Amino acid sequence: MRILLLPAAGLLVAAAAPSSLHVTGYANAGLTSSAAYVSVHNGGRSGDRLLGASSPAASSVTIHDSNGAGGMSRMRAAGPLALPPGKMIAMKPGGLHVMLMGLKAPLRPGSRLPLTLRFEKAGKVTVSLPVVPPGSGAPTEGHHGH
Repeated sequence: MRILLLPAAGLLVAAAAPSSLHVTGYANAGLTSSAAYVSVHNGGRSGDRLLGASSPAASSVTIHDSNGAGGMSRMRAAGPLALPPGKMIAMKPGGLHVMLMGLKAPLRPGSRLPLTLRFEKAGKVTVSLPVVPPGSGAPTEGHHGH
């Protein structure tokens, strides 16, 4: 197992095989459900696809897309997400996100959320996301403009 420490992002990434995927992100605090937002950059020479996600902290983890039409916000499950070489999947509020339902314990600000992303070629990539208060956005500590 290969483990990468990304201090600028405050994340621990563990991959079963060498991977050219770079993951950053955060999760919102929540009592029974929450959302996580990750960005995945493919630094490799071949494309991949994000197939799904899981976490021991929730009974159900799915990737959703939110969109507003006619003043109504709708959320729907997102199918596999293509990740071409040199490109990024960027999840953010009001768009793509990881939906965490049936939290086994509340997610509190300052804690961390273990999240495993499943890719078609890279396999499973596990990250430890910082938990922030809802609506506060991505943590900036340690980013130094990167």
